[in-house]
Amino acid sequence: QVQVVESGGGLVQAGGSLRLSCVVSGTILSINRMGWYRQAPGKQRELVASITSGGSTNYADSVKGRFTIDRDNARNTVYLQMNSLKPEDTAVYYCSANAFLRETEFRIKNTDYWGQGTQVTVSS
Repeated sequence: QVQVVESGGGLVQAGGSLRLSCVVSGTILSINRMGWYRQAPGKQRELVASITSGGSTNYADSVKGRFTIDRDNARNTVYLQMNSLKPEDTAVYYCSANAFLRETEFRIKNTDYWGQGTQVTVSS
């Protein structure tokens, strides 16, 4: 079984900072890409930032220069440092991990796993 648990959300004033954390646990062989997504009320879920096991990153244009994603492979943990927050960053933030698990003695499964989300609210 795989668990994805986010933490670090909360209420912050515009211009402030928050740091989100996400820990992936379970019988995992390895984790490839990890990412942060967000979903605001009435909007579709969108990619915020992602990072590969090798450290290559990708950011949504709306957060470039303000958010930084990094990961600790030894701890199966990914972080999202969010600076200069704006009211439009208000959303539920979800962590995603693309992981490899041993399904049987001869089969390895590759699946995306998601956390339950953590609320980030930025007041103006």
